[in-house]
Amino acid sequence: MRLSALVAGACLAGLTVPLGGCESFEIGAARHATLTYSDDARAAYNESLKSFRAKEWDDARALFGEIKKLFPYTRYARLAELRLADIDFEQEKFSESITGYREFVQNHKNDPDIEYARYRITKALFRDIDDTLFLPPQEERDQATAFEAYKEIRSYLRDYPKTRYRKEEQYMFEVVIGRLVRHELFVSRYYLRIDNFAATVARIDHAVKAYPGSNLEPEALVLKGETLMKMKKPDEARAVFDLVRKDYGGPFALVAGKYLDELGAQQKAGRPVEPRSPSPSPSAASPAATPTPIAPPALPINPANPPL
Repeated sequence: MRLSALVAGACLAGLTVPLGGCESFEIGAARHATLTYSDDARAAYNESLKSFRAKEWDDARALFGEIKKLFPYTRYARLAELRLADIDFEQEKFSESITGYREFVQNHKNDPDIEYARYRITKALFRDIDDTLFLPPQEERDQATAFEAYKEIRSYLRDYPKTRYRKEEQYMFEVVIGRLVRHELFVSRYYLRIDNFAATVARIDHAVKAYPGSNLEPEALVLKGETLMKMKKPDEARAVFDLVRKDYGGPFALVAGKYLDELGAQQKAGRPVEPRSPSPSPSAASPAATPTPIAPPALPINPANPPL
């Protein structure tokens, strides 16, 4: 073990710490012993970093584990805890790394590296969201990990508004919000297909309110307007389409304008106000797919037909 020489040095310094059998010597230079203890810890940590940087994960894990045992009263023991969690992260053992980072946050509440540990929690959750090509489309999958990532990133950005990781956190936040909203729209379309219009509208309203800034609001609102037309609520549908046309650009604003024209023509002619064709829906899922459960709070939907 490369730490053996450092351990021997610590024994000679007369340290009263568990150093694997070395004895304590009564010397008067307590301050000198403390400095030696810290110096040995730093040297051991730097030695362990060599294996870490070389991606020799097994060796690095063993070395950092020894530092925690031999030098528990130094900052280097706490740094070793972080590096052990980093090793799990680098090996894509994201659940294990999250546990390690969270234990660090819990056990060292005033440590300056709390910000780093929490950043790595958000990144591990983000990386742990399953994007395997062989699974169903993203919006059809269980979103529990995505929702947990959303909560962690939101909390992190609130607590560290000037973090050096802000750009990356903001990117992850936008991706996660987009994924959660797409899932909500997928479930909304499922309810629309089975003519549960109240559930469709409630799910859309939840998505828009809970996840602002997703850039999917115009798509969601056009879908809500279509549903309101099916519910024979032309005035409410008109208000929604007006909002989309005035406040948003892009293809959905054009679609909203066409629906407004259709509503006007049908109302003038006294015909039913049913949407003639569905709006473009880049987030729409396969009609045969079945929605999966989601983590957000329960919605105000008829208990006889609760959201999936």
